[in-house]
Amino acid sequence: MELKNFDQFIRAVHLKKPGTGTEIPQRYPFTVPAIRELKDLAMHPAVTFFVGENGTGKSTLMEAIAIACGFNPEGGTQNFTFETRASHSELHQFIKLVRGVRRPQDGFFLRGESFYNVATHIDDLDREGAGSLVQSYGGTSLHEQSHGEAFFSVMMNRFGGRGLYILDEPEAALSPARQMSMLSRMHQLVQMGSQFLIATHSPIIMAYPQALLYEVTEGGIEVKKYNETTHYFVMKSFLNNPEGMLKILLE
Repeated sequence: MELKNFDQFIRAVHLKKPGTGTEIPQRYPFTVPAIRELKDLAMHPAVTFFVGENGTGKSTLMEAIAIACGFNPEGGTQNFTFETRASHSELHQFIKLVRGVRRPQDGFFLRGESFYNVATHIDDLDREGAGSLVQSYGGTSLHEQSHGEAFFSVMMNRFGGRGLYILDEPEAALSPARQMSMLSRMHQLVQMGSQFLIATHSPIIMAYPQALLYEVTEGGIEVKKYNETTHYFVMKSFLNNPEGMLKILLE
């Protein structure tokens, strides 16, 4: 894909292979087929999706891109420096970002698996700062909300526009109705000059129009149309004939 959008924050991601020459180490995460075959990925100026089955490397790739962008591996803003447990891979050391001429004025790395740690850090910082930080997240501790409401509260209150937002499976905490609300909020932020990179399993979220959609499989990473993805096909097949699908699955 040609890189024509010089004003976007991240134009492309390039993987610098470790080792000498064409040699690739036989260790994680380079043993993940999609990462092993990765070279260059262009990014859409508004929304880029990464979809695929569990274990194909989507979250590992999103984590590496986020760290290369300066975000905390566990999530949050670029100012968050806490560490609960160092579990991220070394992939970020081999990620080269091709940046545009603009620089984001805001940013956040939102991931489900370590969101509890981010919420705790926000509360800790809030106490140290005499109660000023929680206001930027809606005025209520994220721990005092349901998981889904806390996720959505971050998007509604902390995401301010003209920012780079990296989301790893946000649908894990959101109901279908909230996922549709998320699409609306995403569109508002895109119109305010924001760029999103999102790993998702949700056919609702990945329906955002004009987005660039990569399907991650054991064979590599390919550009797909929305209705060509496995997630779309599986969900459509189930909803069109739930009785027939259940009969096949449960017999």
